[in-house]
Amino acid sequence: MRFLPGLICLLPFLSPLAHAELIDDVNDRGELRIALEANTPPFNFKDDGKLTGFEVELGQLLANELDVRSDFVITDSGDMLAGVESGKYDVAINHITMTPDLKDRFDFSAPYSYTNAQLIAQKEEQPRSILLVQSLTEEKPKAAPAVGLAIPFQKGNPAFHASLENALQRIKADGRLEALSQKWLGTDTSVAPKP
Repeated sequence: MRFLPGLICLLPFLSPLAHAELIDDVNDRGELRIALEANTPPFNFKDDGKLTGFEVELGQLLANELDVRSDFVITDSGDMLAGVESGKYDVAINHITMTPDLKDRFDFSAPYSYTNAQLIAQKEEQPRSILLVQSLTEEKPKAAPAVGLAIPFQKGNPAFHASLENALQRIKADGRLEALSQKWLGTDTSVAPKP
């Protein structure tokens, strides 16, 4: 029993190791489960029954960088964030902005796109789920503050966070993210606009 106090002192350090890291689960499955709504062109939508759009192609690029397949799961806003939180989905790529409430519930990637956006009505059953209206047209007022769209995932997964950030940085650094945003959004939204 002489070693028991030492073992008790080590328990706080061992407990994080007891729960599997999200990156390990993704690698074991060989796929990144990506939740999206598939109803908001040009971000994610179906064209002749085929899933396409800016965020779909971004999800494919990220999965390729992580050396896994992309598995897109079409869901609704009521299930999306709850599904990420519970582990049903690994990430949500659905033009989500980091709000203080969401930062309490999730870790986020760096923004993959910046846009002027205006909040629209929140659904009563999902008060923390924010939906955005894209305003890329010239008719919109220039005074609207730019918001960053980012990828939420379960808190407490530092290795996954690092892997996702590295993948996103590689996609930004070699110009693929800019090309993707030019293709789908008609402008480079990969960098924050200057004030």
